[in-house]
Parts: sequence; C-alpha cells; structure tokens
Amino acid sequence: MWVAVSEIRLSDIVDVVIVAALLWTGIAWLQTTRSRIALLGIAILGGFYFIAQQLEFQLTSWLLQGFFAVVVLILVIVFQDDLRRLFERIAIWGLRRQAPKVAPGLVDTLVSACARLAQQRTGALIVLAGREPLDRHLEGGTSLRGRISEALLLSLFDSNSPGHDGAILLQGSVVARFGVHLPLSNDWDRLGPGGTRHAAALGLAERTDALCISISEERGVISVAEGGELRVLPNVESLAECLHAFIDRSHTHPATGRGLSPRTVIRRGAEATVALAIAAGLWFVTVPGATITRETREVPIVVANLPEGFTLAGIEPPMVEVVLEGRRRDLYLAGNEGLHAEIDALLVQLGRRTFQISPEQISHPAGLKVTEVRPSRVRLSVERVPNS
Repeated sequence: MWVAVSEIRLSDIVDVVIVAALLWTGIAWLQTTRSRIALLGIAILGGFYFIAQQLEFQLTSWLLQGFFAVVVLILVIVFQDDLRRLFERIAIWGLRRQAPKVAPGLVDTLVSACARLAQQRTGALIVLAGREPLDRHLEGGTSLRGRISEALLLSLFDSNSPGHDGAILLQGSVVARFGVHLPLSNDWDRLGPGGTRHAAALGLAERTDALCISISEERGVISVAEGGELRVLPNVESLAECLHAFIDRSHTHPATGRGLSPRTVIRRGAEATVALAIAAGLWFVTVPGATITRETREVPIVVANLPEGFTLAGIEPPMVEVVLEGRRRDLYLAGNEGLHAEIDALLVQLGRRTFQISPEQISHPAGLKVTEVRPSRVRLSVERVPNS
C-alpha cells in the first residue's frame, strides 16, 4: 500500500473533500451544459496527444501541444454562457439565495388562468423566476409590478393587448414585466410540434432554473419547460403539481437536500461517490505519490561480451540488491521487467574473474535513480571450450 493510515492527516481529508465537492459541481454542470459534446471532442484530442507521446509521434505531439497551449481560451469561448451560469450557481449557493416569496393563492390563480386560456385557445407564455438571475436572458418588455390575478393574466394575453405575443415574468406573486422576449431553443427533438412559444420556453429553461408555462393557441394544450426539458401536461391538475414542486424546490436551499425525490438522492449520491473516488485517487497520486522515497530490490546479473572460447559456468552471487530512489508512484508502477545489472566480461580473456558493479551499470526505468548496489563485486566462473 502506498500510504499508511497513520500518514493521513485531518488536513488531507479536508483537502480531498473540497476537491470532491468541486468535482461534484463539475459533474452536475456537465450534465446541464449544452456544449458538452465540444468538451468530449477536447477530451478525445487529449487522448490522441497522450498516445502520440507514448508512440513518439513527434509531429503529431508538436501540433497537439500547440493546440493545448490555447485550450483554456477555447474553453472560455465555447463554454462562456455555461461557465457564467456555473459561477452564478456557486454564488447563489454561497449566499443562500431563494426565489421570491409567493402568496398562498398563487398556484390556484395560475391554474385557473391557464385553464381558461387553454380552453379559449389563447396563446400564452408565463415565466416563474427561480433562484438564478434572468435579466441577461430577457429582452424588451414593459415593467408592470402588478399583483397577480386571473383577470390581469387574461387581459395581458388578450389578442388586443400590445404585449400578448411576449412572455409574462412573474417574481413571486408580482407580474414584474410583460411582452418579454426569451432566447429560443434549437433542440428540435425536444420541441416536436411546438412553435415559437415552446422554443422560447425551452430556450430559457435550458439556460436558467426558471419554470416556463406555454399554452398553444392551435392545440389548446399546456406545456411546461424546466431544467432543459419540455413536456406536455395531460391536465390542469398536473400543472398544479408542477407549480407546487417548483415552489418547494425554489425555496429550499440546495445544501439542505429537503424536497428531493428518492431518484434524485440516488443519482446525486452516485455522482458524489464518483467525485470522492476521483479526488481520493488524485490525492494518492499527487501528494503521497510525489514523495521522494527509496526501495530495495533484487535484480539479476546479465553477462555481456563473453569472449569466444569461454562459457559461463556460474555467477556468485547470482543476484544483487539495488537501492532505487524516486517518486513513490513511479516506484509503485515500475515493475522488475528490464531491471538488471550488466557486466562487460570482455576482460575474461585476460584472466579477470571479479568485476565491479556500479550504479551506472544498472538498467532501470526512467524517472528512477540507483543510489547503491550490494554487493558491489561479483565473481564469474567460466570454462574454456575445448578446441574442436
């Protein structure tokens, strides 16, 4: 084993937990980012670079090395929006920010208004703000700051209203803005037969934690977009369930874990286990694995350049001990294959039988150093071959 339990300090445990938490955040971010296929492409190029180095493809390694020199800039460009959202989520978690407070009758008001709009085949788009800020994703609209009511919602989506084609932004129990334009989604597989309102609802749900309600004027159905998913609801009772669940999640701090479904708890538990395993592995490799240490191994003796007319009868001793020095992980990974002491027996023809073995005569893996050989002298037993 690389590390004894007594060598592990409390600071090491805290170090691993912090790295695991960061990795856990990264795993969750990768599941929501829309550019994860681009990250996969960079990872594949990283694998090609590793293979090229191992096979000593100098031109390929040189080209890929130049690419990875600017990979940080590429990541910032490709994942600009995703990284911004990640940092916003970290700030929200640290500040324990919650969604605006809602009045007790908000769900009933929304359900009743949406049912009326769907029955009348009136198109509508309603956004319920969560914890994350929405301003940078919204365009246009008119500030209202009016208390929500069924009459207000119906009037704002009336075809004669100047903002009926846009979205209504709800912050708590207040209609903050109406006639708002949302970013459109390009995920045609999820959109299905949905039109522009559905594309706008899904587009905002892909970028934030908001809940978007879309009502189709052609089909008279109610759809909900949340967490990058768009689904058609079978009835208004399902809308009430979605709203209650969204409000509960938005007013529960992520660190408490309250309100999570068993499926979510299992999934997050699996992600946390993976993150902890990766963090522990990195710690073993980079912290104790980088410690310079020594290890003694027995190695065989290889005799080279034995003159013609002589045969090797024996070596005394047949093995020598060498002290290897290097990083602990290099010593752990280095096997005994190729590890040997080599003796140049050319002087046997002049009568020499005892040979000195120095550290320079030990063949060993790169990254390790031989500091001592025991014993430093060996004796060869040779016999002359009778003349034919």
